[in-house]
Amino acid sequence: MIPNLESPAVTTPHTPSPSASPVPPTATAGGSVLVIGSGGGLGAAMVLALQADARYSQVLGLSRSSSPALDYADEATLAASAQWVAQQCAGAALRTIIVATGYLHSEGACPERSWSQLDAAYLQRVMLVNAIGPALVIKHFAPLLTRERSSCMAMISAKVGSIGDNALGGWYGYRASKAALNQIVKTASIEMTRRSKLSVCVALHPGTVATALSEPFSKTGLTVRTPQVAAQELLRVVHHLQPAQTGGFYDYQGQELPW
Repeated sequence: MIPNLESPAVTTPHTPSPSASPVPPTATAGGSVLVIGSGGGLGAAMVLALQADARYSQVLGLSRSSSPALDYADEATLAASAQWVAQQCAGAALRTIIVATGYLHSEGACPERSWSQLDAAYLQRVMLVNAIGPALVIKHFAPLLTRERSSCMAMISAKVGSIGDNALGGWYGYRASKAALNQIVKTASIEMTRRSKLSVCVALHPGTVATALSEPFSKTGLTVRTPQVAAQELLRVVHHLQPAQTGGFYDYQGQELPW
């Protein structure tokens, strides 16, 4: 089971709350936002936070169980979902895409402590969900982002994907999949800038969040935040990004991380 892909679709036009936070100059009001992986702990919390945000007039969400469904193992579902999003955004331009999917473990499959535990099936699964799937999201959904206004594509990565920060070893597949995602983000950011100088494409580290993905590996001494808190922190970073920051890797406090 992939925790961050379990959700129904969310299609929520809404009237902005008067108590919502002020709109920064990099994210003027109006338009649509899409959360892919809207049923996981973090993705669902992001949807709820965005529904109360004055920046957007429409909040969309997709998952494996949504209608249309989006399944990284079947590229045709990404193409069909992108077509649906294009239709939904006909009157409210798509300005922000957040990819909150991720895979670390499932029954009988856990991150490796040693090279002796490397397993082809686990490696294929972790690469599919954490790198190949997001790459296909870029292929099918990045062209839908507006070119007329500022736009952002944010991919949830992980600090353990940083090669420069790796001092502990272990977790071969997960580390490699997130490092691959970071390279995909960097490469896509260059193409997105050629398409629109107002675009931003970044990788984000959410920290340790109390979700099904991280629960077995949360330990004493770590700062574990609720999905609601983590969502607010990450969205704050997203909404203050400038085009000059495109292609970067940032944590939930907006601090740049080493590749």
